[in-house]
Amino acid sequence: MQRSTHPFLPPREGLYDPAYERDACGIGFVASLRREATHEVVERALQVLVNLLHRGAAGCDPETGDGAGILIQIPHAFFAEEADRLGWELPQPGQYGVGMVFLPTQSTARSICKQMLGHIIDEEGLHVLGWRVVPVNPEVLGRLARTNRPHIEQIFVAPKQPMDQDALERRLYVVLKRAEHEISAAGFEGHEAFYIPSLSSRTIVYKGLLHAHQIKRFYLDLADSRVTSKLAMVHQRFSTNTFPTWPLAHPFRILCHNGEINTLRGNINWMRAREALLQSPLFGEDLKKILPVIREGLSDSATLDSVVHLLYLAGRSLPHVMAMVIPEAWEQAPWMSETKRAFYEYHAALMEPWDGPAAIAFTDGRLIGATLDRNGLRPARYLVTEDGYVVVGSETGVFDVEPENIRYRGRLQPGRMLLVDVEAGRIVPDEEIKEELARRRPYRQWIERHQVRMEQLPAPRQLQQVEPGRLRCLQLVFGYTEEECSRILNPMATQAEDPVGSMGYDTPLACLSDQPQLLFNYFRQLFAQVTNPAIDPIREELVMSLTNFVGAAKNLLDETPEHCHLLKLPHPILTDWDLERIRAISHGDLRAITLTTLFPAKGGAAALEAALEELCRRAESAVESGYTILILSDRGVDSRNAPIPSLLAVSAVHHHLIRAGLRMHTGLVVESGEPREVHHFCLLIGYG
Repeated sequence: MQRSTHPFLPPREGLYDPAYERDACGIGFVASLRREATHEVVERALQVLVNLLHRGAAGCDPETGDGAGILIQIPHAFFAEEADRLGWELPQPGQYGVGMVFLPTQSTARSICKQMLGHIIDEEGLHVLGWRVVPVNPEVLGRLARTNRPHIEQIFVAPKQPMDQDALERRLYVVLKRAEHEISAAGFEGHEAFYIPSLSSRTIVYKGLLHAHQIKRFYLDLADSRVTSKLAMVHQRFSTNTFPTWPLAHPFRILCHNGEINTLRGNINWMRAREALLQSPLFGEDLKKILPVIREGLSDSATLDSVVHLLYLAGRSLPHVMAMVIPEAWEQAPWMSETKRAFYEYHAALMEPWDGPAAIAFTDGRLIGATLDRNGLRPARYLVTEDGYVVVGSETGVFDVEPENIRYRGRLQPGRMLLVDVEAGRIVPDEEIKEELARRRPYRQWIERHQVRMEQLPAPRQLQQVEPGRLRCLQLVFGYTEEECSRILNPMATQAEDPVGSMGYDTPLACLSDQPQLLFNYFRQLFAQVTNPAIDPIREELVMSLTNFVGAAKNLLDETPEHCHLLKLPHPILTDWDLERIRAISHGDLRAITLTTLFPAKGGAAALEAALEELCRRAESAVESGYTILILSDRGVDSRNAPIPSLLAVSAVHHHLIRAGLRMHTGLVVESGEPREVHHFCLLIGYG
């Protein structure tokens, strides 16, 4: 039995895998437009949370919820009085950070964790002002929540030398990431219980394995009238088909999320690939200390929070980051302004969307907002009151308000953003947010000058044709069946239609078959577990995009004109004509090379393994030689040379280049006779 890769989660065993953690939950926030911090904001947010109770869940122990939490601004006056009571003094607001820390209940392990964290803090130019045991009432917890309840303390940290608040936030982030990596790697008994829900000079998170109605009774601070805030973000978790834990309760450090990131595996792989290129003048050499950005075993929401946290602290505004990771539909939106369309097109070359049905609330302690995915498959309602409050929730009715006190209310639209600036006391409209972002840089000018499109490439001199007599031979080599030819390929070729079938997949698993199977078939079940409505690419063309970018990517934490110097493909499927144009490309640093994916047919498994290793070596050498497009081709297959399965070839090269720190220096194109179904192409795209 394997050890779990994430604290509080059980190990991978049988049908359970912590990699498949997903959420379907209730979110909400309350923000004051009156520019004053009050306990009423906290009280109202907790009431919103209680009214979202039905969106949470419980297991066999009905008193143990899947998780609930609240994020608020740091209540300075309250903490200053508490520090004075404990015998030490707090600096002015913004000059210190507060960490909410989950620690082992065993005293020796807890002592080691605190010592290691204190040592890291000292090394990063900060010092510990003091620790405070968070007053809690364990009696309100369910049996399971009590069983694995961590010991909870708050740590107060200040810089040894004066620094501005933004610099302090980055320093605290480095401490947080180092503590995560180093304490989890220490391996002493009990280290798995260590987790930092928040470490910031602006916000603090109270959360746990709780029901909504338990959180105020468990965390006694939240009932104290001295705990004030201008904003409060809440979340009630339903961990669909997954394991609820204390750390995976929301909110996280920046956001909370209702929905599912369907593209998660690809998003994680691409983020890891980008780490070799990351540079930031704000972090400098400290950037190496925070890698990897994404820890193993996180849920989809926690993973997204990790990426958003880095992008925000590296210099982008929070609305900018959210527009990058969850863009609205822009390609088929003729009413959208040209500047905003250019903004999205430029950023599409920097980062792929974190796609899926998602409603997300986010805050940095000064701004608080919410956004929906481009499809709008998760609900978000808002309400603005005459007495100066903004309330957002997963549904109407999360907050009781008299009709005469309602200024206006509505529903957040797909791809749109609602933003409240609590320092200025105003609501920032979506149009203002997006247009301000779009005018930051001359994105359209950069695209026109540096982006390369297929129609700009010269026509090929000749096409490589398949001899008619070889067609049957190639079909046999690549495992085509009579059923595939008649029921799948024929309708696609004659009617330009993908045959319609059920969402389920009732063919026996490939691993149980005694017949030869395509490698693609071993991944069928991953794509059959669908819990969201299917998207119709014809009727819902507005939100669909097939655009791909190929070439050498740049540093994700920067913005330059050269970031969009990539080949833009309107469709992931290339014709022979398109492929030959790419094969001959010579446009700036865009250069292509073809690498064969064949191996000696008589050599068996040993020959296949040797060919894969050689393919990876040649791919690495080609990238180091300046080739920014690698074409993996099994053309030339014959009685002596068999094709490496295209999915195996792509994924092997993809991960080899990631390990070598070279993946983002090149794009991959596959030339193969093997893939023929939509499922096959999805896998090839998803795995590299």
